[in-house]
Amino acid sequence: MHAATFAALFAALFVAHSLGDHWVQSSCQAATKGLPGWPGRLACARHVATLTATKGAILAPVALALGLPLTALGVALGLGLDALSHYWADRRFTLARLAERCGKAEFYSLGTPAHPAHPVTAEGKPAATLGTGAYALDQSWHMLWLGVAALLMATI
Repeated sequence: MHAATFAALFAALFVAHSLGDHWVQSSCQAATKGLPGWPGRLACARHVATLTATKGAILAPVALALGLPLTALGVALGLGLDALSHYWADRRFTLARLAERCGKAEFYSLGTPAHPAHPVTAEGKPAATLGTGAYALDQSWHMLWLGVAALLMATI
């Protein structure tokens, strides 16, 4: 039963994460959550609050419809740890520092003008890209913690 519960929870969290991180997050939050000081901290906290609320709003009907055996403690621990890890990564300098320490600094800068092989236009100016290494590392970090959250919720 734990395996099926874990799978259902992870799927619901994955959907909710994508919705909350991309559709629910405001442009202001996205632009300012990595700023130093209180403006960045508060923007990131607002983003994480709406993201966590989105996850709760998706999890509740899934858990009820499937009759998942969840406890309030398991859900609180799972969503709480996920929220803390999301806040940590979305302050940006933290994830950038981790990437540097793991030897991923060049990949982190992929798709930006800071990367040594950044794409350019015919005029030699930086060209827009559909993604960056920072975004890929950010999302993979979040997926790790969604898995941890689902595991906690399924087993506590």
